[in-house]
Amino acid sequence: MYHFLQKFHSGWAYLALLLLFIAVINAIIGFNSKKEFTAKDRKIALFALIGTHTQLLIGLILYFVSPLGKAAFGQMSNAELRLTSLEHPLINIIAIILITIGWSKHKKLINSEAKFKTFAIFYGLGLLLILSRIPWNLWF
Repeated sequence: MYHFLQKFHSGWAYLALLLLFIAVINAIIGFNSKKEFTAKDRKIALFALIGTHTQLLIGLILYFVSPLGKAAFGQMSNAELRLTSLEHPLINIIAIILITIGWSKHKKLINSEAKFKTFAIFYGLGLLLILSRIPWNLWF
């Protein structure tokens, strides 16, 4: 089960990152062009939200069934173990919290420009945090 979850988590990450990247680019383009926020823009952001939350759930399950999860806390001097057991989960949880805040804040806004700006900032920060803590050596 561990190996299946690990491969699924790695594979789903491509989809989640693609959706998040598209949402950030869409928000930047919408903000800069001052276009009207439409249902299509909302769906793009929603799919990115769903994709990242699904990735989080898969990651949390993987964390608790992984031999590298909690057992590695005693070896924080090892950079690779620290990345997989502490930095990757913690930073990505923070990133997904930021993405969720961005989604929640946009619902209270009326102005299209403010909605695009909110998505660009919160989803963009989430994307940067996620990219900063991907264990690249384990991914490929």
